[in-house]
Amino acid sequence: MALQPLNDAQIEQFHRDGYLIVKDCVPAEQVKRVRHIAERDPQLQSDAKFNQNYEDEGVGTRLVYRDQLEDDVYSAYARSQYMVGPMQQLFGDAMRHYYHLQMLKDPQTGGWQWHQDYGYHYKEFFYPDFVSLMLALDPCTRENGCLRVLRGSHRLGRLEHQSSGSQLIANPERVGWAHKEMEEVHCEMTPGSVLYFHGNLLHASHPNHSTQPRWSMVCAYVTASNTCVLPEVEEKLGTSLDPWSEKQVIESSLRHERIVEKMQQTDAAV
Repeated sequence: MALQPLNDAQIEQFHRDGYLIVKDCVPAEQVKRVRHIAERDPQLQSDAKFNQNYEDEGVGTRLVYRDQLEDDVYSAYARSQYMVGPMQQLFGDAMRHYYHLQMLKDPQTGGWQWHQDYGYHYKEFFYPDFVSLMLALDPCTRENGCLRVLRGSHRLGRLEHQSSGSQLIANPERVGWAHKEMEEVHCEMTPGSVLYFHGNLLHASHPNHSTQPRWSMVCAYVTASNTCVLPEVEEKLGTSLDPWSEKQVIESSLRHERIVEKMQQTDAAV
């Protein structure tokens, strides 16, 4: 499947609104394979942790954080042409992988308060040339806690952030002003669609109070020309990504699928 480049209207929308949804970015059969592997991957289940993104009572957010690219299905898509090609167009630069997450938003889990991703990471990078994406593995709906954004809020620049449980949240007073000035958008997506959003875009999500899961991949990148302020972060960052072709992605996915199947067979025999 040939990757369709972004058109001028899409690029303009991203810079105006701070986000862009690309529908059916990843073919349906590939999304099903990623979801199938993730659901059966013993290592993923073992690595999953709960974030308590609140001070008092609330619903935990289950996720897996990885800051290195490996030979597995998750890293294959994090470095794929599907993901990286549009960002190269949006920023006119090569990209460097920073981290990727598997968001395991099962029923009765999840939820993030309003924040900016660059609000977390401005101490690491000198410029706000920071972008995140979300690849939907399940339908993302209002009912199961899809991502919410404030349209155009990236133009506010980085806001001060403060702790709230295990999360950092944007200054509540400023967020209140942003709600008065800007439209809140529920980013509903079908599996295989990708949401790109600027590092300074305010975003949040409600817990998943539905009976349907909302699993996704979230990946974060910086432009190759961005200055890394902290030496220890620079050491972890890889070189500029040479995006993987569809063939490379599928080959890595199939290798990972075979490993997961062997692990399941071993567990069943014990």
